Amino acid sequence: MADRTRAHVFVSGNVQGVYYRATTRDTARGEGVDGWVKNLEDGRVEAVFEGPEDAVDAMVEFCREGSPAAEVETVEVEYEDPQGEDGFEIRY
Repeated sequence: MADRTRAHVFVSGNVQGVYYRATTRDTARGEGVDGWVKNLEDGRVEAVFEGPEDAVDAMVEFCREGSPAAEVETVEVEYEDPQGEDGFEIRY
Protein backbone atom coordinates (compact mmCIF):
# COMPACT_ATOMS: atom_id res chain seq x y z
CA MET A 1 0.00 0.00 0.00
CA ALA A 2 2.99 2.26 -0.51
CA ASP A 3 1.18 4.08 -3.31
CA ARG A 4 -1.76 4.93 -1.04
CA THR A 5 -2.23 7.57 1.61
CA ARG A 6 -4.88 7.99 4.30
CA ALA A 7 -6.36 11.18 5.70
CA HIS A 8 -8.57 11.21 8.80
CA VAL A 9 -10.64 14.41 8.72
CA PHE A 10 -12.85 16.24 11.22
CA VAL A 11 -15.03 19.05 9.85
CA SER A 12 -16.86 21.59 11.99
CA GLY A 13 -19.41 24.27 11.19
CA ASN A 14 -22.89 23.90 9.75
CA VAL A 15 -22.17 20.48 8.24
CA GLN A 16 -25.06 18.30 9.38
CA GLY A 17 -28.47 18.28 7.72
CA VAL A 18 -27.04 19.93 4.58
CA TYR A 19 -26.23 16.81 2.49
CA TYR A 20 -22.56 17.02 3.46
CA ARG A 21 -22.18 13.25 3.87
CA ALA A 22 -23.96 12.36 0.63
CA THR A 23 -22.00 14.94 -1.34
CA THR A 24 -18.76 13.69 0.24
CA ARG A 25 -19.61 10.09 -0.70
CA ASP A 26 -20.44 10.99 -4.29
CA THR A 27 -17.30 13.12 -4.67
CA ALA A 28 -15.06 10.45 -3.12
CA ARG A 29 -16.44 7.80 -5.43
CA GLY A 30 -15.84 10.10 -8.39
CA GLU A 31 -12.22 10.60 -7.26
CA GLY A 32 -11.73 6.85 -6.79
CA VAL A 33 -11.12 7.24 -3.06
CA ASP A 34 -12.02 4.58 -0.48
CA GLY A 35 -13.19 5.25 3.08
CA TRP A 36 -16.21 6.51 4.95
CA VAL A 37 -18.00 9.57 6.34
CA LYS A 38 -20.28 9.97 9.36
CA ASN A 39 -21.93 12.55 11.61
CA LEU A 40 -20.65 12.94 15.16
CA GLU A 41 -22.86 13.71 18.14
CA ASP A 42 -21.01 17.00 18.73
CA GLY A 43 -22.15 18.38 15.33
CA ARG A 44 -18.96 17.68 13.41
CA VAL A 45 -18.50 15.34 10.46
CA GLU A 46 -15.72 12.72 10.53
CA ALA A 47 -14.32 11.14 7.39
CA VAL A 48 -11.52 8.87 6.26
CA PHE A 49 -10.12 9.05 2.73
CA GLU A 50 -7.72 6.44 1.43
CA GLY A 51 -6.21 6.17 -2.04
CA PRO A 52 -3.69 7.85 -4.33
CA GLU A 53 -2.17 10.96 -2.74
CA ASP A 54 -3.55 13.40 -5.32
CA ALA A 55 -7.09 12.02 -4.97
CA VAL A 56 -6.92 12.11 -1.15
CA ASP A 57 -5.61 15.69 -1.31
CA ALA A 58 -8.53 16.58 -3.58
CA MET A 59 -10.95 15.19 -0.98
CA VAL A 60 -9.32 17.15 1.84
CA GLU A 61 -9.73 20.30 -0.26
CA PHE A 62 -13.35 19.35 -1.01
CA CYS A 63 -14.00 19.19 2.75
CA ARG A 64 -13.12 22.87 3.07
CA GLU A 65 -16.22 23.70 0.97
CA GLY A 66 -18.46 20.65 1.29
CA SER A 67 -22.00 20.58 -0.03
CA PRO A 68 -23.55 23.79 -1.42
CA ALA A 69 -25.55 24.43 1.79
CA ALA A 70 -22.65 23.71 4.18
CA GLU A 71 -20.83 26.41 6.12
CA VAL A 72 -17.45 24.92 6.98
CA GLU A 73 -15.56 26.57 9.83
CA THR A 74 -12.57 24.27 10.38
CA VAL A 75 -11.05 21.15 8.87
CA GLU A 76 -8.64 19.12 10.98
CA VAL A 77 -6.56 16.55 9.09
CA GLU A 78 -4.46 13.71 10.49
CA TYR A 79 -2.46 11.56 8.07
CA GLU A 80 -2.27 7.90 9.02
CA ASP A 81 -0.98 4.62 7.63
CA PRO A 82 -3.41 3.10 5.06
CA GLN A 83 -5.74 0.48 6.53
CA GLY A 84 -7.02 -1.11 3.32
CA GLU A 85 -10.39 0.63 3.06
CA ASP A 86 -12.51 -0.76 0.22
CA GLY A 87 -15.26 1.34 -1.33
CA PHE A 88 -16.76 4.49 0.16
CA GLU A 89 -19.78 4.54 2.46
CA ILE A 90 -21.82 6.70 4.78
CA ARG A 91 -21.64 5.33 8.31
CA TYR A 92 -24.44 5.80 10.80
